Amino acid sequence: MSKRNGGAAPGPERGRALDGHGGYDGHDGYSGHDGHSGYGRHGGRHGYRVRRRHRGLLGHRGLLGALIACALLCTAALPSAHAAAYTSGTATYKSGTAAHKEATAAARPTPAPEDRRTQAAYLAQRLRENPVYISDQLPREVPRSLAPDFARLAKRADVPLYVMVLPGEANTAEGLLGSVHDELGRDGVYVALDHLGVNEAMSFGVEAPADDAQTTALYELPYDAGALLQFKRFTEVLALDKKAAAARAEAARKKYGDGDDEPAQLHISSTDRDNQSFVTGIALTTVPLLILLLGPYFRRRRHRLRHGETPQTGKAAKTGKAGKAGAANKAGGRNKKPGASGAADPALPRFMPRPLEAVLAVVAAVAIGVAAPQVFDQTTSEAAPPPTPADMTARVDRVAAGLRQDPVYTDGESPQQLTAGRIAELRRAAQQFGPGDVFIAVVPQLTEDESGGEQMVLARYLHQRLGKDGVYVLADPLSGDIELVNYGLKLDGNYLFDLPDGIAYENLDDDSSDLRLGDRLDRLMTFLDKAPRTTEAGGPPYEADTPEDPAAERTLAPLYSGDFWPGLFVGAVCALLLFGVAAAGMGLTRLVLRGRTTTGSSGPAAQGGFKAPAAPSATYLRRTARSEIDALSGEFDAAAPEGAVRLRVWDCLDAATLLVDRDSDQRVDDDAGAAELATAIVLARVGRTYLKRNEVGVADNCCHVNPLHGAATGRRRVRRPEGVNRRVPMCGGCLNTIRDQAPVPAALRLTLPGAGRERIPYEDAAAPLPAVRDGIPRLISQVQEYAGVQ
Repeated sequence: MSKRNGGAAPGPERGRALDGHGGYDGHDGYSGHDGHSGYGRHGGRHGYRVRRRHRGLLGHRGLLGALIACALLCTAALPSAHAAAYTSGTATYKSGTAAHKEATAAARPTPAPEDRRTQAAYLAQRLRENPVYISDQLPREVPRSLAPDFARLAKRADVPLYVMVLPGEANTAEGLLGSVHDELGRDGVYVALDHLGVNEAMSFGVEAPADDAQTTALYELPYDAGALLQFKRFTEVLALDKKAAAARAEAARKKYGDGDDEPAQLHISSTDRDNQSFVTGIALTTVPLLILLLGPYFRRRRHRLRHGETPQTGKAAKTGKAGKAGAANKAGGRNKKPGASGAADPALPRFMPRPLEAVLAVVAAVAIGVAAPQVFDQTTSEAAPPPTPADMTARVDRVAAGLRQDPVYTDGESPQQLTAGRIAELRRAAQQFGPGDVFIAVVPQLTEDESGGEQMVLARYLHQRLGKDGVYVLADPLSGDIELVNYGLKLDGNYLFDLPDGIAYENLDDDSSDLRLGDRLDRLMTFLDKAPRTTEAGGPPYEADTPEDPAAERTLAPLYSGDFWPGLFVGAVCALLLFGVAAAGMGLTRLVLRGRTTTGSSGPAAQGGFKAPAAPSATYLRRTARSEIDALSGEFDAAAPEGAVRLRVWDCLDAATLLVDRDSDQRVDDDAGAAELATAIVLARVGRTYLKRNEVGVADNCCHVNPLHGAATGRRRVRRPEGVNRRVPMCGGCLNTIRDQAPVPAALRLTLPGAGRERIPYEDAAAPLPAVRDGIPRLISQVQEYAGVQ
């Protein structure tokens, strides 16, 4: 076979030859199962490409089996027939039976029969040399160095396997496997794969579930599994019995056939790796920073709950409170008990992480740094192994060798778009071109080839390999695109660059089966003849970038690179945001808990106390003081108590009025302070309790946690700030809330508004409110003295 017409010297045999399995005369003429028409679910590597599921060529034709087997044996006995047909393009296509001829002819809309026969003859010759043939046009996806792996998997089958790995666009022609089988004349399972996986599989003369094996491989594996893994799954199912293979295929079709559920991808993209790096960077800073921030924050919060210390703690605040309390004591003659509230609370912890928290943060960072590469352990973005240098140069060497012998080279693996007569005309035109050599290579341009689908790159490679100047014409037999590049000839570069679209591209409205490639190449030679001559040697219009090395293209970047560094910064921001959310959440929780006691009550609560906030505002105190005094006055008139109860209630009402309504205008005085307002509320609520129970002594003690709750109903032993346990009166609600021998939570202790945002514990407030801890009679006496001084 001449290299001029697409042949190439076969490379070294890679894998076990299966030629010895040919024949199988004893088998009936079994063909593949009836195919399932439809579309596959896999897309192409650089864009979605609909894949056709395999379709049986003959179906079940058991009655014609013997005739087919005889015809195949006759075809195998005529090895020279395919060579003559391949070189001349005029031999008549032969089929084992009339039914076979009609079936294959009906399934061949494009290209013309003699064109496909030439492709089939070329492929049959390659399979005759080695039953596993891998195209040299897919080195980036399925390098030829994988042939031993395919051959090793082929040994698992109990029947002869003839495997062709071709560009997807070159092996989708209907009836191609049947034509290759007829040319080769050997029974077995014929399998056509592309870079995505099994594209078609058919059985000839052997019993094998090829259809079910292909269906299973198609549906069970994700689109990025690759040709080798798809072929492995194919051979696994092919080794099963017919019933088991059919059941597995049906299960796979049922699970994945509707497209709603897809197998998980086996590889990730470079974008996915960037996302992984970004997430790793975020986690590496967010978690340790949260530990360093939340530890001191919760420690300070816990201190405030235990010791009742407000955010405005410090010597200045303490001094201010003590000064106010001292002035009030002097004015009201208060005899403050030592140690009751004057003992200093422990200092508020500084907002600094402790050594243990720092160690935990470091441990968390190290753990994340070690665990992330174990979780994100992907290293490649594709299934194919890196091609060898020989894989990357095999096609260029083949095409260059053909162009050395003939200026017109056509790729034998592809559908033949040029007849022998047209090739002869183009050869003659190229040889007669005056300015220099013209080299015409009719080869596909694929993103999976050594040039990455760049015609300018392939032209450069061919020029370097041939070492000859000339016009290099590249024509794609699959898409019909034509490109020309001038190396060293004295032709006008602008003229050559402005190649008419009618020559460069196929008319999409034209349904011609041969892409009008021959006519357009004839017009191209005429176009070259008219090219203006120049005095200087020309060159390519631009220097195309060399495609990325396949190994580097599919190797993922290290995890700690790229978006990892921005992730560190974003992680720090996230840590601050999360810390703010946590602090705000706790603050809102505290406000909600306080808000549950902010609503005033027209009478004592069910548990014996009044509802009141622990941190009332001045507005709340003013409004509540007026309403409580009015309520006590109305209830006093309505109840008309007698004796000691009448005297005690009157004292409460009179003392409350003296504090906040000295003008007796039924309005709260504008200059009434927070402590005075709170004292008036306590007296009014205690007076209402006296009326309700109609007994003196039942309300002589107020709740020491929050006197606004009113009369106490019991006592609880609590731990004071100075560390001394003491039994103090409490209302029913506080008794249910505070545990025995536990400190009073700061969130429950009554504080009054001070200067600015300052909150003052009621024990440190101005007289006479602190006297409430000594009982209601003492408080009334203090109010009367205080009012007299005022």
